[in-house]
This record gives sequence, C-alpha cells and structure tokens, in this order.
Amino acid sequence: MVNLDDLVIYQQIDPSNMMIQLHGLPQQCRNAWHKAINFELPLSYTDIDKIIILGMGGSAIGGDLVRSLVSSTGKPIIFVNRDYDLPALLDDNTLVIASSYSGNTEETLSGFSWALERNCKKLVMATGGKLKTLAENANVPIFTIDHISQPRAALGYSFIPLIALLQKLDFLEDKTTEIETMTQILEILLGELKESVPTNSNQAKQLATKLYGKVAVIYGAGVLSEVARRWKTQINENSKTWAFYETFPELNHNAVVGYQFPEELAVNIFVVMLRCPSLHPRIFARYQITAEILEQASVGYQIIDSHAGHDLSQMMSLIFFGDWVSYYLAILNQIDPTQVKAIDFLKERLSNVK
Repeated sequence: MVNLDDLVIYQQIDPSNMMIQLHGLPQQCRNAWHKAINFELPLSYTDIDKIIILGMGGSAIGGDLVRSLVSSTGKPIIFVNRDYDLPALLDDNTLVIASSYSGNTEETLSGFSWALERNCKKLVMATGGKLKTLAENANVPIFTIDHISQPRAALGYSFIPLIALLQKLDFLEDKTTEIETMTQILEILLGELKESVPTNSNQAKQLATKLYGKVAVIYGAGVLSEVARRWKTQINENSKTWAFYETFPELNHNAVVGYQFPEELAVNIFVVMLRCPSLHPRIFARYQITAEILEQASVGYQIIDSHAGHDLSQMMSLIFFGDWVSYYLAILNQIDPTQVKAIDFLKERLSNVK
C-alpha cells in the first residue's frame, strides 16, 4: 500500500494539484461570499416563492446543500432539477437558477432554454460557455464564477452564493458571522487533515485506509443527507471508486435487511455514518442501533461527527473531511484525482449522437 506520509507521492500521483484546491477551500468560500453579497439582483426578484436550481454533478450539489440548509424555514420552496426538462410549476413567482461551471452542460442548457420561453425570473451561475451567451442575449443576470478548477472543486462558488442570494431576498437572516465562523473551522480542519499531518494523527488518512479496496456506503440524515451525497460523488470522481449513499430514517426501513446476502460481500463493504448535533434525538438512536446491526452482519463501519455550531458549520466541516478522505483514497489507488476520463468519454460519444 502507498505510504500517505511520503510527501513525494503527491507530486507523482496528483500532477494537476487537486491538493491545492483542497487547501484553498476556506478562502474560496470567503471570496465567493464577498462577491455574491455585492451582486445586484433586479428588484422584481423580491416577490419569488419558488426556486428551481438547474445543474448536474458538482454544479448541482450547491443547490442540494442550500435546500437542506433552509428546509426548516418554509420559504422559498427549492427544487434541484437534474434533467433536460423542467417541472410544470413555473410561474412569474419562480426563480430559475441555471448553475453550470463550464456553461456547457447539456442538461442545464436544455432546461434553461425551456425556461427562457416561460414567464419566470432567471439567473445564471457559470464561468462562461454557451449558458453565459444565452443569458447575455436574453438580458438575464449572470453571476460569473471566477475560480479555475474542476467543477467539484469549486463548491464555494456553487453553494455559498446561493446563501447570499437567499439573504439578499430576505429569506435568510444575515449569515456573515456564520460564514466567517465556518471558514475558520475549515482552516482548523485543514491544519488537522492536510498531507503533512502523519497518518497516526490524521483522521482522513486513517479513514481512507479503511476504505481502500472496499465499496464505500455513506449514511447521512437531516442536514447531512446531501452531505452524504457529496461524499459519494467525491469518492466516485476523485478516488475512481464505487460508492453509494443512503439516508436515515428511510434506510432503516429497507437497507438494513439487505446486509445479509451475498455473504461474501460483507468484508468488501465499509459504511461511513455522518452525524451532527442538530439531528433529531430519535435519529441518534437509529445510528447506534444500525451500528449494532452492521456488527451482527460483520460489515465494517465508522461514525464521523461534525464540528459543533450552526448547521452550516456542521455541514461544511463534514464535506471538507470527506473531500480529504476521497483525495487520500485516490492516492492509495494511485490514480490522478483530477482526471475523469469516463465522463470525458461519455461526453465525446454523446456529441456524436443526434
């Protein structure tokens, strides 16, 4: 197995420097917040009651996270749309946000083109591409992403501006202090999880080692449901590894029954249960009982707790932890964490399908 404490290997296996993106996430979040809070929205956007966020992959996860963050407030209703078409509920009180890092995501372009023909508010988040051109031609406001990376490494720009937007529209109270507290927590975590911290003191390296050679199954609940999705997709894309996610309490009504067969699979599965202080007390009990069932089935698992504090800090602390785990797992797999050749192949093949 690769020695994660040998700093030379990172230069060899990570030539595109995904590690630099991990180091930069706290400041990326600050930059995205300052840019978004100063972004001007049309006055007519203040009367919305629904938001539909169009996106795929790393450009959609910000919508998932903000939906979780505001789920208890009641307004606005937020939908994340991962498809070519849009739901039929669009009206003049709906804001459609097309989020595509490249600006060329075909599903997002399709949905946005559909929205342009309807009487709804619109906003684009992109670095450029066809989406930005469509928005410019239709006089749609554009929040330009000016961070260079893979889409999944630009989480600060797919998530944090949405919080600023909801604040500017008076759906959220002032989040400035929470944003700064969250970034400070990420900086503390960086000091604990970065590559120079040896494995015996580095929890991300330790968990990556446990996941090496295994199928990762991530469990979350409440505000961590979409954090579990983020772990799954980061392990897929960074580590090039099978991974799945499920959520409490639903998984207790089906998944726990499936631990039994095939028997030989148990040693090749590792379950990571993400937990935070804000979860419902009954959910906490479900974590413990589910752990007992996993033990009975001889399936390995580990519970990972978030930092304390506001929901935003709980969510982002576990996201950052998972990003590092997926990075170290890529190094253990001796695979470049940046490249996504299967996706590139799929897009190339799709370009030839009329």
